[in-house]
Amino acid sequence: MEVKTSTFTASHGVMTAEAGVISGELELCTACREDGTLTLAIRYVGAEEWYTLPGENHRLHDLRDHEVVHRMLVAVLKRP
Repeated sequence: MEVKTSTFTASHGVMTAEAGVISGELELCTACREDGTLTLAIRYVGAEEWYTLPGENHRLHDLRDHEVVHRMLVAVLKRP
């Protein structure tokens, strides 16, 4: 499993399945399994509890796309 993490500031917030909207200094974690299944999680920087982003059954057809998808998610989630 390949895991990627990035920190960013979300001034307008990010919707989570468990806690609703969270904002501030956040950390995004994407994990990609060998079958292409992609897991998306987010938390406050330094916190222990992870939240999931809405949606399900995320899958990559090409595992090499994981880096690009991760960077695109960070860019979208941090935009004002």
